[in-house]
This record gives sequence, structure tokens and C-alpha cells, in this order.
Amino acid sequence: MVTFLPSRPGRLADVPAFTRTIGGAESNVACALAAAGHTVRWISRVGADGFGDHLVEAIGAYGVDTSAVRRDADGRPTGIYFRTATDRSTTAHEVAYYRAGSAASAMSPRTMDRDDLWSGRVLHLSGITAALSDDCLALMRELSERRAGRPLLSFDVNHRPALWRDDSGPRVLLDLARGADLVFVGDDEAAQLWDLHSPQAIREALPEPAVLVVKAGADGATAFVRDPGTATGTDTGASTRTGSGVDTVTSVPALAVDVVAPVGAGDAFAAGFLSATLRDLPTVARLRHGHLTAAAVLTDAGDVCVPPARAHADRLAALDDAAWGSLRLGPGWASGAGEPGQRREAVPTS
Repeated sequence: MVTFLPSRPGRLADVPAFTRTIGGAESNVACALAAAGHTVRWISRVGADGFGDHLVEAIGAYGVDTSAVRRDADGRPTGIYFRTATDRSTTAHEVAYYRAGSAASAMSPRTMDRDDLWSGRVLHLSGITAALSDDCLALMRELSERRAGRPLLSFDVNHRPALWRDDSGPRVLLDLARGADLVFVGDDEAAQLWDLHSPQAIREALPEPAVLVVKAGADGATAFVRDPGTATGTDTGASTRTGSGVDTVTSVPALAVDVVAPVGAGDAFAAGFLSATLRDLPTVARLRHGHLTAAAVLTDAGDVCVPPARAHADRLAALDDAAWGSLRLGPGWASGAGEPGQRREAVPTS
């Protein structure tokens, strides 16, 4: 979507002007992964309009391959949305979506090429797409079927209540998550959707994915990684048994961050975790890269931003627990902005 960011805090009715940028869960992840040095293709549909031109050009500028993006020939427009500056988790946050009947809502098994969708090592999907139309839901159901030759399927639950036209969201999102190999879900989402109130309860409800990541905002994140039967990685953590086998459970605390804008952190976390997964890093490093990429977007005004350079992120992810816990990240940290010879992330927490 094209995203309109408010020029100042306040109700949508009171904001006098907005800045145009890009947004959308999957494209946010694609941009962050491309900026982190991975080969990424974004597959979608946009309108044959100026906003569609802007999306394709802006996402392509991050290094994302947009050759599989289709223009709608039947007059459907590019989706747009407006949001307030407040935290999405508060009642003051407002979002106005304008994408009913949009070009993206016409995605379906008939309009999307499976060869394109299966062309990478990882296929990343979001629960947002399932809410856009019946055709989009049919596509999501087809892609979530376990079939020979399917790439690793990553699924971010991404529950957006305003997009669901009925009460089917909890059931649909649970079904889609069960078909994935790697699932991201917030503990707040799981509580709202399924009345589940602990990482272990969420894992018991979702035993099928080989990897389940439960995000708890400022409290950190927990990864359940199913033991494939051989020793992998170097993590040591608690073991727990689910209906599908034995998990290694790894938790990593979040970083202290001076938040500029609270939107986009979930997509950035997924991008950081996926980047480390593609590099076959241990689970602790995957979670830390998730937190670091989330911190990059939290300290920037937009929904997506350039993550820290790989060497910079690797150095921080390799810190011992005490040093990791002492980091405090502020605006500009990802690019090393600040006084010469100093790093913004070197400021200890109080």
C-alpha cells in the first residue's frame, strides 16, 4: 500500500497534512531483507495508476526485484491507508484503510504464478492478505498446503481486526499458521485471537510449525525450535515436548529503544529473524537480529527503514548477555550516526 504518515500527533480529523511513503507487511519485510544484502522478490498486484508507479519504484529502490508485480488491467486502484502517530496497541491509534476492491484484493490462485511464488528459499506470507478478499484467502489456503517442493513457508499472523469483515479471523489465522514452517505471532495477538496467555500455551495450540516465534514487545521474544532428531546450532535452552516432538526453547530480551514511531517493528523483527535464518545462524542470534532490525525501524519515522550493516549487527548480536542488556538505541544508531568515534548504541541503560 501507499502509506500516509501524519505530520503531527492527534486524531485523524485534526491532522492537517500527511507524508506519502510505502507500507504493507510483506513489502516491508522484502525491503528490509534486500537492504540487508539478500536477493528478494516482491510478488503482488498494484493499480495501473500513479500510486502503483510509486510503490514499484520505491520498493525497487531498496534492491527488491519487482518484476513479478502485476498491474491491474480492470481499473482496480492501488490500496492506500492513513494512520495516526500513536502506538497501535493503544485505543488512541487510528487507521483508515482504503483497499476494499484494490488491485491487491484481486490476488487469487488464478492470478498469481506458482513458479514465481516458489522461486526462493523462503516464501513469506502475512495474515493481512487473507483478510482482503475471498480470492486472497483462497490463495493463502493454497499456499499453506504442505506440498513437495514448497519452499520454507514463513507466516506472520499480523492480525488487523479492522480488515476482517466477520468473526472468521481467529479460525482462519490459526489454520494458516498450522500450515507454515515458521510462524511469528505476538503474545497480545494470541490472547485476543485465541485466548492464549503464555508462550507455552501458544505452542501447544500450534505444534505443527517447525519454528514458532512468540513476540512479547518490550519483554523480548521466545523461539520454539523443534528438534529434527540431530543436534543443530549452539543454543542451550529449556526443552519441552509438544504433540509433534521435542522443542528447544530460547528466549532473548528486547533492547531498550528511544522510540520515534512504533509502527513496523513486527515486520522488521521478522526480516531480521529471516535474514539470520537464511545465514543459518543459531537461534539466539536469529532472535537478536530480529530485535536489532526492529530497533532500526522503531528509531525511524517510517514503516520501513534500512537495517544496520551486517557487520555492525553481527557485532552487536555477538555481545555477551550483560553487554546486550546494557544497550540503549536511539535515532541514527543503525547508521552509526553521532559524535565521531562514538556509537549511539553504546549508551547504557539506567
